[in-house]
Amino acid sequence: MIHAVVVTRCLHKEDFLPNIKAAEKWVLQSEKREARNKSAKNRLKTLFKGAVTSGTPEAARQLESAVDKAASKGIVHPNKAARKKSRLGKAMLRATAAPAKTAKGKSSRKK
Repeated sequence: MIHAVVVTRCLHKEDFLPNIKAAEKWVLQSEKREARNKSAKNRLKTLFKGAVTSGTPEAARQLESAVDKAASKGIVHPNKAARKKSRLGKAMLRATAAPAKTAKGKSSRKK
């Protein structure tokens, strides 16, 4: 009786390099672009969180500028940039309009 042995291995991008020289260059360019865009997107997320928590107009302006720049370079879609700026504005209004909360579980009302 013959038994078949199945060998599995992890597949990487290196395993699928194309035969054409120019296509190999395209793969490398795509990896560079992917890394650059990922870095820019992470920076936008960090700026958004910082602007919401700080609540300062300067942080909001800095974020809006960065989002517009990313949209113009094609890193994010223009509609996503508009949505982010809109949500930032709403978050800033919530932060300024929110009254100071009392300790959890305790009410300021007398019984």
